[in-house]
Amino acid sequence: MSEPDFQKIMQQAQKMQSNIQKAQEEIIALTVVGQAGGGLVKIKMNGRHDVLRVFVAHHLIGLKDPNKEEEEGGGDEGSGTVDKSMLEDLIAAAVNDAVRKVETASREKMTGLMSGLNLPPEMMPFGGENR
Repeated sequence: MSEPDFQKIMQQAQKMQSNIQKAQEEIIALTVVGQAGGGLVKIKMNGRHDVLRVFVAHHLIGLKDPNKEEEEGGGDEGSGTVDKSMLEDLIAAAVNDAVRKVETASREKMTGLMSGLNLPPEMMPFGGENR
């Protein structure tokens, strides 16, 4: 049986470290949009889980959409409004949706890198265990 080639092992470890760093940078740069209420509330989030933007449909809070012309017959602007607790629930659900999307993308990226190592699933730091 031959001795392990430590030079080769070190080169592979350095390459893996470089690949992981690159993947982490890509994850940070990632943006996702979580949503709730069929898109009535949307949260734009980056890979660090920073919320970049919150979108709430105008009619959900009783405002006219400035991008749409007023429909014939007018109508009650406040007819589509929701109460405060409902809006809070929708925002929370949209944030949670965005968090799940960031975590899924992160897990997929890191699992792809680690799969080349032929490690047993229980030693995989991302996605090896059943969730």
